[in-house]
Amino acid sequence: MNFSSFIKGFVHVLMPNLCRSCDNALYEHEHVICLECLYHLPVTDFHLDKNNESAKQLWGKVDFQFASSMLYLNKSSRVERLVHRLKFKGFSEIGEYLGAMYASELKNIQPQFDYIIPVPIHSSKLRKRGYNQAECFAIGLSKGLCVPVLNGVLIRTIHSQSQTTQARLERYDNVEHVFELTTEKYLLNNKHVLIVDDVLTTGATLSVVGNVLIKEGAKVSFVTLARA
Repeated sequence: MNFSSFIKGFVHVLMPNLCRSCDNALYEHEHVICLECLYHLPVTDFHLDKNNESAKQLWGKVDFQFASSMLYLNKSSRVERLVHRLKFKGFSEIGEYLGAMYASELKNIQPQFDYIIPVPIHSSKLRKRGYNQAECFAIGLSKGLCVPVLNGVLIRTIHSQSQTTQARLERYDNVEHVFELTTEKYLLNNKHVLIVDDVLTTGATLSVVGNVLIKEGAKVSFVTLARA
């Protein structure tokens, strides 16, 4: 064992890296999420079926090319814990790690995307949280797919209420007029944009965002980290 490996091992014993899902110490070859938790993640395989449940959720609401979600989200599950920690506990690396994982599944079957746009959060929430969880997932996808993340074109102008406890129709009312395009919207014309978010529930947010981009001449597709 060389000196560098010895130091790494010593630091790992004193300050072990913990799995962001189960809090067990990670082995040296593990990153962010342990192999045990990765093995038990409920992957959807939606990317292999154009008529998957996430796509059906958006039918009739927005004209899109492709839609998929990486994981199923259930109450008190590993995925719920990971999403909660990504959004509220500062563990932004969860999004990027899972995004890179999902990109390896998408890269052989994906349509050709020109840009990836994460669903933006309001500037006040961004200041408080320090990052946009959807952007973290988008960065991972971007690295794996070699498609640039396009920030600054779409902004959230209204700090609307959390949609967690709202009924289906209330969710649409809550996001109907909260997104706007900046002067860089010309970049969207005749481009295929992958819109990325953390969780798909009713499809209200994605539908509104998609229709805003379509009005500027873009084609849109959707990918979310999870589907509730």
